[in-house]
Amino acid sequence: MGIFERYLSVWVFLAILVGQGLGMFFPELFKSIAAFEFQNINLVIAFLIWAMILPMMLQIDFTRIKGLPKQPQGLFLTLAINWLIKPFSMFLIATLFMEVIFSTFITPDIAKSYVAGMILLGVAPCTAMVFVWSHLMKGDPNYTLVQVSINDLIMLFAFAPIAGFLLKVSDIVVPYETLFTSVFLFILLPLIISIIFRKLFFNSIAYVIQKLKPLSILALLATIAILFGLQSYNIVNNFYHMVLIAIPLILQTYLIFYLGFYISKKMKITKSIAGPACLIGTSNFFELAVAVAITLFGLNSPAALATIVGVLVEVPVMLHLVNIVNKKYTKPKS
Repeated sequence: MGIFERYLSVWVFLAILVGQGLGMFFPELFKSIAAFEFQNINLVIAFLIWAMILPMMLQIDFTRIKGLPKQPQGLFLTLAINWLIKPFSMFLIATLFMEVIFSTFITPDIAKSYVAGMILLGVAPCTAMVFVWSHLMKGDPNYTLVQVSINDLIMLFAFAPIAGFLLKVSDIVVPYETLFTSVFLFILLPLIISIIFRKLFFNSIAYVIQKLKPLSILALLATIAILFGLQSYNIVNNFYHMVLIAIPLILQTYLIFYLGFYISKKMKITKSIAGPACLIGTSNFFELAVAVAITLFGLNSPAALATIVGVLVEVPVMLHLVNIVNKKYTKPKS
């Protein structure tokens, strides 16, 4: 384990501080970065996500994928968490905190808007970043690809109905351009490139992956810094409300993770499959959630702010959960 991975929590904390500081002192720079987008996807962040996930994609051995149906438990786990549990638990937790526990601190209208934003996060399981979390906890890259692909396919049909039902909106507008573009950019395109790389560097692919590993960590830290820089104004001016939003979001994240962790233990699923299955359900497809919140409620709406808080808290929390998997998950007894 290199110095970047060994002290990753320290680097993440420093990246947060650097991003927040740069955002406050150089706001015009981050306005320019924010404007550099396509189909509601920031291209700078997209490039950094590419740098993170390409080395993980290179580890996928396509000759092994055909044997994955022999281990269906991991797929059952991630599908149950993502589509039968997570959206509804997010709705319950968000409603409990925003409309009951925090009712003396925020108005009912604001509370409902925050709940709406949190629901959108809960209905959008993670896509690209799962490969980063899977890599950090030594998950099976082949199985992770299958898990993510099936979830993305289901999301095409299930996102709008579930979100609409929970939001009590029958005509929810899903920016499918964002959804399809994200899947193309973060799954299909790097997958094609990884296939080409594996063919070109077949005899030295392990060496290539090893050399690219530091790039992945550096891209992760740069992503964190830019995210906090982009939201530095919101963090300073809405800090109190952002803390209120973060509390149920973090609680939901740990609840879903430990639920999946417990089930995987009972099902005796190996760490390399169970870890990514738990982390897919725990993490969020924040590009889609933010885009839908802006489309439905507006750029400066409380709902959009709630999805942005989800982006900011996700990376540090997910890194902690990866650490938990690596430290506490032991191979189940046969």
